[in-house]
Amino acid sequence: MKKKIFILLSAVIIFLIGIAVWYSVPIDLMNLDYNEVKEIAVFNGNSGNTTHISDKGQIQYIIDNLNDVEVKRSKLSIGYIGYSFKLTIYLSDGSEADGWNNFIINSGDTIRKDPFFYSVIKGKIDYSYIENIVE
Repeated sequence: MKKKIFILLSAVIIFLIGIAVWYSVPIDLMNLDYNEVKEIAVFNGNSGNTTHISDKGQIQYIIDNLNDVEVKRSKLSIGYIGYSFKLTIYLSDGSEADGWNNFIINSGDTIRKDPFFYSVIKGKIDYSYIENIVE
């Protein structure tokens, strides 16, 4: 009986350690070639307007900036509403990019992709560049 309890307790501890490591491991925000991007749609949560960015220079700048960003989970985003900018990235074939797509930029160092908020730990999101384009 003690052996079963020990095995069960060990499994729970290993599981909890695994979750802790998964939660705190750094994540590349994206790894996308800007040449594959046709358009970036930015929904401005402050005004309710959507801006469609199709200028290759602007796309290159935004994608290069986001490629240089590394994030880590900071807290759950469940129950939070409102945001600054929601980005949707469309590829040349018309499909949406996989992975980090449809995410929300709240500031230069905080993004949200439900169910988590993420803090920037490497690089910096050029929030003001996007803000200047959409306003």
